[in-house]
Amino acid sequence: MKSARTVTFSGVASFGHTLAPLRRGPRDPCFQVPGDGAIWRASRLATGPVTARISRAAANAVHCAAWGSGAEEFVEMLPAMLGADDDASDFVPRDPTVAAAHRRVPHLRLGRTGQVLEALIPAVIEQRVPGADAFRSWRVLLTKYGTPPPGPAPAGMRVPPSAQVWQGIPSWEFHRANVDPRRAQTVVSCARRAASLERLVSRPMAQAREALQSLPGVGAWTAAETAQRAFGDADAVSVGDYHIPKMIGWTLLGRPVDDDVMLELLEPMRPHRYRVVRLLEVSGLAYEPRRGPRLPVQQIHSL
Repeated sequence: MKSARTVTFSGVASFGHTLAPLRRGPRDPCFQVPGDGAIWRASRLATGPVTARISRAAANAVHCAAWGSGAEEFVEMLPAMLGADDDASDFVPRDPTVAAAHRRVPHLRLGRTGQVLEALIPAVIEQRVPGADAFRSWRVLLTKYGTPPPGPAPAGMRVPPSAQVWQGIPSWEFHRANVDPRRAQTVVSCARRAASLERLVSRPMAQAREALQSLPGVGAWTAAETAQRAFGDADAVSVGDYHIPKMIGWTLLGRPVDDDVMLELLEPMRPHRYRVVRLLEVSGLAYEPRRGPRLPVQQIHSL
């Protein structure tokens, strides 16, 4: 099955910036950017697997062609994924750096996939480990337990496993993928609650975040990372992140800060605190000097 749709916006369509948070590293089996300006996305929806090619149709328009049993559902949710529902009408940045970032990327939109488990599981895998390590773990697990994508997908792409498959992955396979037992148990536990998790999309965003944090092994950081992608939550701050407080501090104050000071700085920007983070990142104004070596990757799979 193939479906197609073009979404037109009132201003410039910066779909690359909107979809970028969905990418789990440069070799994500679910998200590929071949170099022709298009983005390829593989997903597993309620109606089945889908492969989608998203590309620019005009300065203010985005075209999507989708293949698979989930194709029709994917194109139906495409406007929300591209940020068509994102309401920034009450966002008035008063900090001069944030205002400058907003002027650089005035059409930044925050997308919403509506797919909770799809956003939650990679966030769990990324808990408290270097990004490169988490991205490798994600790639290893999807390569083995994902399924071939429908349609003309680029080589190496995979559709994420179903909730049932995630539940059945044995502990030693998580170990081989460098995922420690605590994170592995959280992934399996979340997969067992998949049906109730997907219903969170109909709840107010703050309540949905609280519900996510009621899950064993899911804290504020993981809930925020999930809410940003699944709900398009413009106020979900990734408290506990290794880089973001430092980036906010260096960018707005010229010095690193901790979570508490970051939240104080961002409080006047509520309910757009995550929007501010993305504006700084996308505009190129985010600043954090590199100091010291990168954190070493702990190779638990060799133990």
